[in-house]
Amino acid sequence: MARVVLAMSGGVDSSASAVLLKKQGHEVIGLFMRTGTHGHDQPDERRDSKKGCCSAIDAGDARRVADKLDIPFYALDFESEFNRIIDYFADEYVRGRTPNPCVVCNNWLKFGQLWTFGQKLGADFIATGHYAQVRNGELHKGVDADKDQSYVLHGIKREVLPHLLFPVGGYTKPQIRQFAREASLVGVAEKPDSVEICFVPSGNHTDVVRTRRPGAATAGVIAERDGTVLGEHDGIDRYTIGQRKGLNIGGGKKRFVLELLPETNTVVVGDESDLLSSGLVASGMNWLIDPPTEPLTCVAKIRYRHAGVPATVTALPNGGAEVAFDAPQAAVTPGQALALYNGTRVLGGGWIESATKPAQ
Repeated sequence: MARVVLAMSGGVDSSASAVLLKKQGHEVIGLFMRTGTHGHDQPDERRDSKKGCCSAIDAGDARRVADKLDIPFYALDFESEFNRIIDYFADEYVRGRTPNPCVVCNNWLKFGQLWTFGQKLGADFIATGHYAQVRNGELHKGVDADKDQSYVLHGIKREVLPHLLFPVGGYTKPQIRQFAREASLVGVAEKPDSVEICFVPSGNHTDVVRTRRPGAATAGVIAERDGTVLGEHDGIDRYTIGQRKGLNIGGGKKRFVLELLPETNTVVVGDESDLLSSGLVASGMNWLIDPPTEPLTCVAKIRYRHAGVPATVTALPNGGAEVAFDAPQAAVTPGQALALYNGTRVLGGGWIESATKPAQ
């Protein structure tokens, strides 16, 4: 039996994690991370809205699960730490980049602060409801390919991996819901998945950006690469690489966002074929293997729903990496995360800084 600190969000995955850990005989301590972000708090919204995981209702659900399973439960205030994540989110959009706050939250908060808290309680392990697996100190994909969350976990520090448990990672989502039903976790078992960014309950990220950084959004033009102006916009924070809808530049051929130039507040658009890149340059690499001294053949994933592409990665002395795809990929987006795989194993990852365009 081990002492395990479990991050409990009030959702079915972390609740089922508590059930599984208890069945395995572990001493489980539940922790709800208060972030100061509330999302949907109205009872009549809780079952039919796709929601985040930070509401007061979620905190109550987590506490009720802990009480039912007879495990200690703590709710700690992480609002100041979480504010750093929201600031990062807003600043990236102002810079013409597309942030990935879930990766940052995992790196800074969930697997940083959670492990710190666990050590204070003398825990052997920390656990979350992520769909991933740790095998022999290695991070692997979850069994449920549709729910696999290993992409957002590549930034976990290597030394923390031996202290991590992902109880749901070896199961499918339907199995996890059934475990919750069998444990009589009424309501939680059927709770909808958390699909929104928890601090963007409206689904409109510009609301957050312009609240956090009033005055940062500046009007500019939408133009083709040759400088032909096609329209105007009220801020580059509304756009991301690969975007087609919402350009409001009239009829004619389809155009896609190719670049965002914050220095001139220009949104550059072009043909779909112009979105292709032969590779990328990444920064802030976090290796979950010994950093490669030779070019490494692997699979590179450049966004959450990207299938991954065979690639060759070369580590750079500045902590970055160059990635060359075996086949050109569309919409390589600065600010998004890069994750590298060998089969199911996560080798590491970093942050996309720029795309490498195919040779003409």
